[in-house]
Amino acid sequence: MVDALATKGIVEPFPIQEQTIPMGLAGQDVIGQAKTGTGKTLGFGLPLLQQLGLNPEPGVKALVVVPTRELCVQVAEDLTLAASNRSTQVAAIYGGKAYEGQVEQLKAGAQVVVGTPGRLLDLASQRLLSLKDVKIMVLDEADKMLDLGFLADIEKLFAQTSPTRHTMLFSATMPGPIVALARRFMNKPIHIRATDPNEGLTQANIKHVVYRAHSMDKDEVISRILQADGRGKTVIFTRTKRAAAKLVEELNDRGFNAAAVHGDLNQDQRERAMVAFKAGKKDILIATDVAARGIDVNDVTHVINHTIPEDHDTYLHRAGRTGRAGKTGIAVTFVDWDDMHKWSLINRALEMGIPEPMETYSSSPHLYADLDIPEGSKGRLKTAGPPRVREPQTSTGGGRDGARGGSRSGGGERGGAQRPARTATSGTAPSAAPAADGAQRPPRSRNRSRTRRPSTPAAE
Repeated sequence: MVDALATKGIVEPFPIQEQTIPMGLAGQDVIGQAKTGTGKTLGFGLPLLQQLGLNPEPGVKALVVVPTRELCVQVAEDLTLAASNRSTQVAAIYGGKAYEGQVEQLKAGAQVVVGTPGRLLDLASQRLLSLKDVKIMVLDEADKMLDLGFLADIEKLFAQTSPTRHTMLFSATMPGPIVALARRFMNKPIHIRATDPNEGLTQANIKHVVYRAHSMDKDEVISRILQADGRGKTVIFTRTKRAAAKLVEELNDRGFNAAAVHGDLNQDQRERAMVAFKAGKKDILIATDVAARGIDVNDVTHVINHTIPEDHDTYLHRAGRTGRAGKTGIAVTFVDWDDMHKWSLINRALEMGIPEPMETYSSSPHLYADLDIPEGSKGRLKTAGPPRVREPQTSTGGGRDGARGGSRSGGGERGGAQRPARTATSGTAPSAAPAADGAQRPPRSRNRSRTRRPSTPAAE
C-alpha cells in the first residue's frame, strides 16, 4: 500500500493518520476528528484494507458509509488507489446511477463497499447486498450521517452487521450530541482530535476575507475576483439550486469556464462536471452544499461563498475545499444585509474577529488590494464577446420553460404561427397566448386557411 500511494506522491503521513492508523490496526474503535483536507480517508482506509489481508475472500467484509454521492466516488477512488497492488476490490454504491453495474460488482465479490445510506438499504432489502460478514464499518463525515435526517438509516445499517464489528467514525466537526449518539454504536471508542495546539478553529493556511455585498453586484464582484493574480481552480457555493444554475450561465456568458453541481442535475451531469473540474477542463465549479463534503481537489486556490452558510460547521466544510494537503488558500464570503445575524453567530463560534464585514462593491479599491486583482479588471473577459441578450418572458412560458413549449410546436415564433392550424385539426382548443405582434389568436377555427392567415405576419 505504501508503494501504491508513493506513485501519487503520498509519502508523508498527516497528524490524523499518524494517530489513528496504529489504533485502527489494533482493532480499537476510533472517533477521528481533524480539519478537512488533512487525510482522514487514508486514516481509516489503510487499517481497513490491512485488516482484510492481501487476498480476502469474495463478499462484503468492510463498509464505508458516506452522506453524498460525490464523497462516495472520492472515497472509493482513494481506497482503490491504496489497494491497487492487492486483489481487494472496492465498489461504489450510490443513487442516481443504474443498479446493474453496481449489482455486478457485488456479484463479482467486492470486499469493500463505499455507499450512501439510501442505495445501500435499497439493495439490502432486495437481498442483493449482504452485510452479515462485515468486520469493519466506517462512518465518514459522521456528524452529517448522524444528524436527524440520516439517523434512522444508519441504525438500520448497523442492525444488519455483527455486534462484534470494528467501528470507526471520522469528521472535521464533531458536536457533543453527535459524539454521545455515536457511542451507542461503538465499543469503548477513543476520541482523537488531530490539531496543532497553536492553530485556531479555522485552518491557519487559509486566508479568510468577508465582505458585506449587495446581491445585484455580486456577479460583478465575483467576475473580478476570478481574475486575481495566481487564481487556480475555484469553488463557488450558492444557497439554492436555482442560484447555482443562474450563476454558471452568467459566468460562462462573461467568458469564464464554469461548471455546476447541484440537485437539479442528474448523476451523470454531476459526475461529468466533477471530472471536468478535476482534470482542469473547467476551472470554476459552482455548487450547492451537496458538494461541500465531496470535493477533494488539491489545487483549489479560492472558495467563494456567494451566500453565507447556514452555520459555522458548514462554513468550515465549505472553506475546507481550499488549502488542502498543506497548501494555502483564500475563502471569500459575501454577507447580505439580511444575513448579518447569521454572520454574527459564525464569527463568534469560529473566533474570527470580523464582527462588521466591510461594505464592498465591484469598484471598491480594497477589493483589488485584498485579493491581488490587477487594476483595471472588469467583470467581463475580453474574449467573451458581446453580452447575451436576455429574451423577455411571455405567457407561452418564456425563459427556460419556453424551450419546452417550443419543442412541442416546432420551435420559437415560427412554430407559434402554425399552432392554431394544427390544434384545429386535432379538435383541441389552442391556448389563449398572444401572437408575437400582440394580436389575440382565434380561439378555435374550423377553416384551416383562415386560421393560418392572421398568424403569418406574426411569424415574419
